Amino acid sequence: MKHFTACFLILFISVFIQAQKLESPDKNLTLSFLLNEKGEAYYRLKYKNKDVVKSSKLGFLISSPTSFAESFKITNTQFSSSDTSWNPVLGEQKTIRDNHNEMLISLQQAKTGYQLNIRFRLFNDGLGFRYEFPIQKDLRHFRIDEELSEFNLAQNCKAFWIPADYDTNEFRITTSRISEISSLIETARDEPLAAKAPSKNLAVQTPLMLKADNGLYINIHEAALVDYPAMHLNVDDKNYKLSTHLTPNKNGEKAYIQTQMNTPWRTIVVSDDARDILASKLILNLNDPSKIEDTSWIKPTKYIGVWWEYFTGGGSTWAYSDNQDIIIGETDYTRLKPNQHHGANTQHVKEYIDFAAENGFDAILVEGWNEGWEDNWAYGKEKIYSFTKAYPDFNVEELQAYAKAKGIKIIMHHETTSSAADYERQLDDAFSFMNKYGYTAVKTGYVGPIIPRSEYHDGQWMVNHYNFVAQKAAQYKIMVNSHEAVRPTGRSRTYPNWIAQESARGTEFESFNGNNPDHTTILPFTRLMGGPMDYTPGIFQGDLSVYGKNKARLSTTLVKQLALYVTLYSPLQMAADLPENYKKHMDAFQFIKDVAADWDNTYILEAEPGDYITIARKAKNKNEWFVGGITDENERTATINLSFLPKGRNFEAIIYEDGKNADWKTSTIDYKINKQKVSSATILKKRLAPSGGIGISIKEIK
Repeated sequence: MKHFTACFLILFISVFIQAQKLESPDKNLTLSFLLNEKGEAYYRLKYKNKDVVKSSKLGFLISSPTSFAESFKITNTQFSSSDTSWNPVLGEQKTIRDNHNEMLISLQQAKTGYQLNIRFRLFNDGLGFRYEFPIQKDLRHFRIDEELSEFNLAQNCKAFWIPADYDTNEFRITTSRISEISSLIETARDEPLAAKAPSKNLAVQTPLMLKADNGLYINIHEAALVDYPAMHLNVDDKNYKLSTHLTPNKNGEKAYIQTQMNTPWRTIVVSDDARDILASKLILNLNDPSKIEDTSWIKPTKYIGVWWEYFTGGGSTWAYSDNQDIIIGETDYTRLKPNQHHGANTQHVKEYIDFAAENGFDAILVEGWNEGWEDNWAYGKEKIYSFTKAYPDFNVEELQAYAKAKGIKIIMHHETTSSAADYERQLDDAFSFMNKYGYTAVKTGYVGPIIPRSEYHDGQWMVNHYNFVAQKAAQYKIMVNSHEAVRPTGRSRTYPNWIAQESARGTEFESFNGNNPDHTTILPFTRLMGGPMDYTPGIFQGDLSVYGKNKARLSTTLVKQLALYVTLYSPLQMAADLPENYKKHMDAFQFIKDVAADWDNTYILEAEPGDYITIARKAKNKNEWFVGGITDENERTATINLSFLPKGRNFEAIIYEDGKNADWKTSTIDYKINKQKVSSATILKKRLAPSGGIGISIKEIK
């Protein structure tokens, strides 16, 4: 069906424009699709009659003399609606509603005859749109030189951003106006990270969180990133216009495409209430349903690990030997002299297994178990690790039997130092090895520049690699936790064994460059929009100088570390500190032992990006609730309305709160714990110390 609408004034010339409109189910959002007199495609989006994005261009530059962005005509328009529900394998709520209206625009280019479809889905919480390349006579294989999708903002928004970089997403988050980005970006890039490939354009990464002066909260990201490079956003800081900047390879090529494929969805989540941004499931809804039929082996997991001791400065090392002259497959490790500091040794790992079993954990992670760590920072070396050969002091069979007897799983660790091609060559052997010895989960790592040497972390080739690893792991019934990978885009719905990712600045940075106090009040609005994060919280000893050389201090109070188990969603949660630090504070450690990692429901109680977040969640299939509240560097009073509790019942709350003198700068280990009877009518007001928090566990009194 074709629609024709009235005139618009452009450059003071009256021209006719084809236009189609689509409304969200609740009619708060209105999308308009437009063709101008040149046949150029545009869209615009309004929320409650306020501009979210003004007229913004659509289209591509491709390997064709003619720009694939003009002389379009509409050949067909289809409308549809959907209102369904689905149950995630693991998630923040048991059931997710997918309620949207859809408009499919079919275009044909007059000059070439090329066809392009644009599919728009409008939900109550935002917009998703993607390009679809149908099978056609004159276009089969081609190269995308750039995608031209724009996000023309209506205002000079406050932005929470990190600089565009093709190899890393571990920068500090900067808060500024759009107009200030150009003056701040070089400072933002000044980070000593393992691999950096900054965009030559003035650009930022997604998910990008924005707050407009008209009260709108806007989040821009992408969903279902498959066989396509990750999207960055060029910044026109004078006109407040953002435009797509695809990650290239090192030859400058963006994407190689075959017709009968789709791009990822471009997503705009919008509301006048910040809580709605955190509650949005739009990105998950735009991904395909699970491709894994039997998901019974995919489990929420709480774990500890031989990990933090490598960062504290206490002397533990990943490497077995100090000998740097290592050749994988040829070096006889039994003949090398041990350095006496290797953390992943059999006796030490048994101590961690014992602690995990005694305190009700599911698993332990062991880093540094396998041959190759002596040369692990030799960036550019292709064959660094073996993923099937353990160091002489790590007895795979003995440890697996010991762990199994105590009901504990060991999480495999595969650091690749970004030699992704070599990892793919070893993948079947590595996963078969895991199956043989009972490992059900793997933490993958991609530190350093990528091999193949023509590729970046966020390019099309590596996007395919991360998806391939998740797919291959599913064949072996293995859960994947990927670090240093491209930021997630909701693929955990399609491959729920892709249980978590890092893909942002996590806790490890507390041990060297540090995290800002507002960092974790922003992450749920940025990085976590695409999926769960393995942030590795739970550090109790905030002063690392007690270990010797390291002078770092934690940027949070102890209680804020507890609250992160609720505010930073992940079905994979680590108690990251050393067991001896937990043993000193077993009363506070109880919250980590009790808190769930999978949920029936989530309630966003308070939220303002960069300032504070308070979230309550109901544990999966249990009448237990947990509350976490965090603040930035400013002391704050959290208002905690317990109306989410069932009415007419009585409950007991165990409240973990900052002590009188708690402060992230001077006194991180100052907390108090008390019990209180509560009900659905209870409203708690609790002080949060500077960079502090609140943690509450609630159970029914029977």
